Amino acid sequence: MAEVLNRAFFDRSTLTVAQQLLGKIMVFGNAAGLITETEAYIGQDDPACHAARGKTPRNAVMFGPAGFTYVYFIYGMYHCLNFVTEGEGSPAAVLIRGLMLIEPSSLHLTGPGKLCRHLGITRDHNGIDIATSPFFYVKDSPFSPDFEATPRIGITKGQEKLWRFVVRG
Repeated sequence: MAEVLNRAFFDRSTLTVAQQLLGKIMVFGNAAGLITETEAYIGQDDPACHAARGKTPRNAVMFGPAGFTYVYFIYGMYHCLNFVTEGEGSPAAVLIRGLMLIEPSSLHLTGPGKLCRHLGITRDHNGIDIATSPFFYVKDSPFSPDFEATPRIGITKGQEKLWRFVVRG
């Protein structure tokens, strides 16, 4: 069985984590899939990051230790899943934008809203410790896919940053 990623994996540079999550296996309940697309959001100097305006009840988990889920609700209809990165007090996270399901069926989930809707991830899953949870975690895989860096999408500020990472092919 592949090793579950520990807190130290997430407690690093957000850009490094966002790139190295590609090809890893995310497990949520009985579903598992390869992460195919991520986006980095880094701290209070990143205008597109939810932490840009400081700590709020909504984004508080981002200010905590690395390796926790940050799930938020947007546009009154979509949940988005992030994994908190970097050290406590340095609010940053990686948005999971794409997942190639391998269990229970093969399906490519593109877009963070579609991914959460299909898997049933909601705000109830905010603040889960993915380094210790038996039902929601990320494990290593032998895949080290080629990827490209592109501008982040679906935002109005910070679009110039090439902080979206997508598996090629």
